[in-house]
Amino acid sequence: MPSPKPDDTVVPGSPATAEPATAESATAESATAGSATAGPAAGPLYRIVRGILRPLVLLVYRPKILGAEHVPAEGPVIFASNHLSFVDSIVIPLAAPRPVQFLAKSHYFTGTGVKGWVSRTFFRAIGAVSVERGAGSQAQEALDQGRRILDAGNAFALYPEGTRSLDGRLYRGRTGVAWLALTTGARVVPVGLIGTEAIQPVGSNLPRIRPVTVKFGPALDLAHHGPATSGRARRAATDEIMAAIHDLTGQELAGSYNEVPPQSTLARIADRIMPHERI
Repeated sequence: MPSPKPDDTVVPGSPATAEPATAESATAESATAGSATAGPAAGPLYRIVRGILRPLVLLVYRPKILGAEHVPAEGPVIFASNHLSFVDSIVIPLAAPRPVQFLAKSHYFTGTGVKGWVSRTFFRAIGAVSVERGAGSQAQEALDQGRRILDAGNAFALYPEGTRSLDGRLYRGRTGVAWLALTTGARVVPVGLIGTEAIQPVGSNLPRIRPVTVKFGPALDLAHHGPATSGRARRAATDEIMAAIHDLTGQELAGSYNEVPPQSTLARIADRIMPHERI
């Protein structure tokens, strides 16, 4: 199994643990882009691995899974979770009562030799979908990948905070999650993870057996906030999602985005004029 650094995914966006593959939030233009094509579905390898690993992990770790009855049995659904550890992107697919997909940086799928094969096999086996990391068209592709998965009637998981919380606080959510929900009509299931940071702390290569709790909240229909083209609607819908996650975890609220602030004066000015929203 490859040992990625913390926070390499958008989802499950942002699966793993180093900088996540991120996507800027949708603007009115992206919301009116052409309809998405059929999304990538979880392949037979994912279903085989999940069928083997899920009962094994449940036996060894004995996680406390609460609220699984809130997860819609079919149709598009977004799992929006807090993010504490690399293993979050393994815990969610194994704890969820239905197959879940998420985005991972493309370099996990493009390596050569035995190491590249192991990396590709592992990430495909846990439901990851390759996406290019970057801005502009690459950032929009991350959103479009999630949209294709949802338009195909599948479940898609992501972390509205973007990157992993290193101090345990719950950070402000990026509005990409709301754009996806309002664009596709998918309901959002808030997910609260408790204790996953103790399974594989920063600097640890091997997972530890520690108590973990996974809470699924009631599915949210966010359509009442307005269309995806409205920045106000996206912000309000995202705040509702983050409030639901907070109700599940009880984490201290950070009140800010989880990212390194712009270093240069020009970058700070640009960030104020056109802040980047990520999936």
